Amino acid sequence: MKTVTLGRSQVTSSRLAYGCWRLATKGDAAADYATAKAAVFAAVDAGYTLFDHADIYCDGEAERVFGRILKENPGLRSKMTLATKGGIRFKNRPAGAPVRYDFSRAHLLAQCELSLKQLGVETIDLLHLHRPDYLMDAAEVAAVFTELRAAGKVREFGVSNFSPSQFSLLQDALSFPLVVNQVEVSLLQLYALHDGTARRRRKQVTPLAWSPLGAGLLGAGGVDLLPGQRHYEPTAVLAVVDRIAKERSVSRELVALAWVLKHPSRVVPIVGSTKPGRIKTLAAAADLELTREEWYHLVTAARGAEMP
Repeated sequence: MKTVTLGRSQVTSSRLAYGCWRLATKGDAAADYATAKAAVFAAVDAGYTLFDHADIYCDGEAERVFGRILKENPGLRSKMTLATKGGIRFKNRPAGAPVRYDFSRAHLLAQCELSLKQLGVETIDLLHLHRPDYLMDAAEVAAVFTELRAAGKVREFGVSNFSPSQFSLLQDALSFPLVVNQVEVSLLQLYALHDGTARRRRKQVTPLAWSPLGAGLLGAGGVDLLPGQRHYEPTAVLAVVDRIAKERSVSRELVALAWVLKHPSRVVPIVGSTKPGRIKTLAAAADLELTREEWYHLVTAARGAEMP
């Protein structure tokens, strides 16, 4: 698979990344390990190099099972760019606490150490802040990033779900560049095209796209819809996706991913299936080049109106 350099760094990623959110959802250690191992090896074989985690995925079990796979297969680590995210705290931890975001020094350092331990690695290639903390002290976060980088625990840093202004606030406090912003981008979520996020390539920031298939609504069907996705209505978009897919003799998922990939910011879509066959099939999107006319037919359907 083709690769792209992430921002102003030496870290690279395959044109599609593999998302590890669902690697350990069965609640059975043996079954989760078997599923995760098959998925990870399928992704590596298909050319995925960026593996995207978060400390909260499967309540930490996704990182733990991945760490076991790396430990038992030492050659895998050198084939990967390993990313994880931190900053979200669960509800009722401690009892009565709400879901909240925490970029305090103590929490970020503790969660980085936890991810290193769970993944069984000495260095994380890319660490993201998961969702914006309204109480963020940019100078405090910058000091934490600088400390982790100097200690060799994290190579590069990015953010997730940040607006351009939130991104700039943190970047201005740092002496080195943030390299990515991971945001939701799909034919069912066009916001990043309008708020400037997808144009930050001019400043050499690579967008990573989570849920590029609209939580599966642009594929076989929706799964694990987040609250902000429950209003998505894919019917009109799918009519155009399916027409182009038929003309190109490819699946609707490949068309939807190719739409994301065509943007000049060189967006890296993150796909998260645990089915080895589908993981390999989706990799073919990196070689599907839509025409400008096809791209705009799709965005027109997504907007529900002609371009102004």
